[in-house]
Amino acid sequence: MKVKNPQELMKLAIEKARDGIKRGQTPFGAAIARKNKSGGYDVISVEHNEVWDKTDITEHAEINAIRKACARLGKVKLTNCIIASTTEPCPMCFSAIHWAGVKEIYYGTNISDAQKAKFSELTISNQQMKKLGKSPVKIHPDYMRKEAEKLFNDWVKNPKKKTY
Repeated sequence: MKVKNPQELMKLAIEKARDGIKRGQTPFGAAIARKNKSGGYDVISVEHNEVWDKTDITEHAEINAIRKACARLGKVKLTNCIIASTTEPCPMCFSAIHWAGVKEIYYGTNISDAQKAKFSELTISNQQMKKLGKSPVKIHPDYMRKEAEKLFNDWVKNPKKKTY
């Protein structure tokens, strides 16, 4: 699948998060795409959080997207790739994004939004991680924020919801 820009990639991440919510998962989605020669992007993976489904606390959307992208490409470096995440990646996910060599992160809501929804987030922002670790990853916060915020609203209404 191809997308023209990060906005189209974020729409895929949001839709995948909606899918996850319907299946009793948390309201997080992520999509990875690689820049192609025509100026657009080739979508490599689109995943949602599966912590409850897999009974594995590391099954965050970004980690799942990275795992799938690396497997599809047959390498551990995601050179020339970008990631769209519905919420600011946690420190574990930011670290994996950095180590995989992803060029840019586009995210919708932030860590404080996840905390308000009762998730036990660490309050270390991507900007702080970037600065402290001298990471070259470019960060685009509040990207399609309103659309991403709606995921939390939908999730709150889900009778199957669980936090961690």
